Amino acid sequence: MRSMYRAPPRLACTAARCGRRRRRDYNRAVDLTHQFLIAMPAMADPNFEGSVVYICEHNDKGALGLVINRPTELTLACLFDKIELKLEIAPWKDAPVLFGGPVQTERGFVLHQPAGSFSSTLSVGDDIALTTSKDVLEAVARGAGPGKMLVTLGYSGWGAGQLENEIVHNAWLTVQAQPGVIFDTPVEQRFHAALSLLGIRSTQLMGQAGHA
Repeated sequence: MRSMYRAPPRLACTAARCGRRRRRDYNRAVDLTHQFLIAMPAMADPNFEGSVVYICEHNDKGALGLVINRPTELTLACLFDKIELKLEIAPWKDAPVLFGGPVQTERGFVLHQPAGSFSSTLSVGDDIALTTSKDVLEAVARGAGPGKMLVTLGYSGWGAGQLENEIVHNAWLTVQAQPGVIFDTPVEQRFHAALSLLGIRSTQLMGQAGHA
């Protein structure tokens, strides 16, 4: 699958340290693929306020991720209708389509486990894959799709060095991703579940915080 980098507007974030956690040196090469970004309270960009982003690809050209905790009013059944597919399988049909980020919001992205074999798929980690081709939705419609998935409209993109700069300026907490948070945790609980991977609670985050 081709990389789809287009940087959203830069964030205006100010934050300090969170507890005694040691700051990483993000000026060196750090691969954030298969990690969560957790937005800090000072996040100024409304696209990412209170968000958890799963990073699907990160290299010297930039980064690509999906917001995993921002539901839209659109259900999967309605989305399938729009692309001329019929979805009647519970619980998929009533699951919300998520806002994945401010880039290409007219385009669908399917994050799923297991990875399977589809036309345009990026393998991420823990047998998780990101697919942008329609064949994965066709498989779901006939009951042969991945066992776990979420569907977003749009994605989150950063240009070369942009994400690293935001982390240095304390826009995000970072932590190794866990599939259970993505696929098995209710949408409204994913922010708190991601924070718990760091051993902290949202009540501990003040207006100024940092990253682990």
